[in-house]
Amino acid sequence: GWGGGGGFLFFVQKMAANCTASASKTKTKKKHFVAQKVKLFRASEPLLSVLMWGVNHTINELSHVQIPVMLMPDDFKAFSKIKVDNHLFNKENLPSRFKFKEYCPMVFRNLRERFCIDDQDYQRSLSKLPTQELDKVTVNMGLARQNSVTRSAPVNSDAQNRMGARFLTTYDKRFVIKTITSEDVAEMHNILKKYHQYIVECHGNALLPQFLGMYRLTVDGVETYMTVTRNVFSHRLTVHRKYDLKGSTVSREASGKEKAKELPTLKDNDFLNEGQRIQIGDENKKMFLDKLKRDVEFLAQLKIMDYSLLVGIHDVDRAEQEEVEVEEKGEEEDCENDGMSHPVGSYGTPPDSPGNMLNFPRIFGPGEFDPTVDVYAIKSQDITQANFPDAPRKEVFFMAIIDILTHYDAKKKAAHAAKTVKHGAGAEISTVNPEQYSKRFLEFMSNIIT
Repeated sequence: GWGGGGGFLFFVQKMAANCTASASKTKTKKKHFVAQKVKLFRASEPLLSVLMWGVNHTINELSHVQIPVMLMPDDFKAFSKIKVDNHLFNKENLPSRFKFKEYCPMVFRNLRERFCIDDQDYQRSLSKLPTQELDKVTVNMGLARQNSVTRSAPVNSDAQNRMGARFLTTYDKRFVIKTITSEDVAEMHNILKKYHQYIVECHGNALLPQFLGMYRLTVDGVETYMTVTRNVFSHRLTVHRKYDLKGSTVSREASGKEKAKELPTLKDNDFLNEGQRIQIGDENKKMFLDKLKRDVEFLAQLKIMDYSLLVGIHDVDRAEQEEVEVEEKGEEEDCENDGMSHPVGSYGTPPDSPGNMLNFPRIFGPGEFDPTVDVYAIKSQDITQANFPDAPRKEVFFMAIIDILTHYDAKKKAAHAAKTVKHGAGAEISTVNPEQYSKRFLEFMSNIIT
């Protein structure tokens, strides 16, 4: 069947160009029929098919809505909603019944623009298949490759996972999709006007999450809420170590189960016990801490807390070594394939990456990145190893604030009371008020950055 391998597919048929013969009497040239292009969404589960369909649909709808001179108060309460109810139609590809709701479409479109994210790129990233997968799918689907624009579901990611939330990363690793609760949706509505104003004032130059869209998907009567944000980590430079830091040392250690993972999310005590430092030089440190202070003070004003600093570390020398190994392996395969394959190294740029629409690949050196794409990246202090034997390793740090939808409410107050009973009144505990939380957070970060 068309839904091979449990895949759910979605078709949008594009009317073929030139399917009507020319009306010109002077030319009697025979017109060739051009096969219709089919947009094909393929995902391993209905929820993802609906997400891909929904984002594709809402961006198309928005493209017909004029960009206003300014946002109005109503835009912060607005939503668009579509209910699909199919009977014996396209059932192999999408659930027969589903609903898709986009919250505050105009606000999020404006935020995407302020974060320099083009709507077409956003739409493409959330629903496109990597080239190497294309052949497999088109062969399996029995489709001629040139007649299908194949779309790919985002993939499950453990990169920034916590508290049972589900994470997905788009195929090109540019965006992160996170499942959230209805309480998170309410909190987003509470802060959205002030968040938007703040992003306007700082010209999008902040360490806060870059919220790009918020959706509700209803499949089989189950409601799922999702946000899309820019990925903190690079789409190209591998992260070799990562930390979720809150500036508290009580119960802030990764579990044995977590540490067994290929790329575990380590915490404050792990960071301190390893003697880890973030060495970025005085100028970068000042710039980073000024930005962090401004963002954190804004969060404290909103009575928000429990956020973390997500830190990803790319080890340049290790990446170069891995690159060499990949190339050597690739050369061996090349010999076997008579030179037919061309492995792309991690420093090459994918041909359709944003800012690179002319298919003119820009070659990056080791540890180099495009600051307009990897907006959270900072290079380690540039000291040559020869002059300073104790010089820091060549690293690239990716650092941003995550999880900013927790308000200091009754739940936190209850947790505070419970922890005080357990650890005693003087003990340092994670649950404090937003003002204390922000001060402790800033103090910890300024101590670990050199």
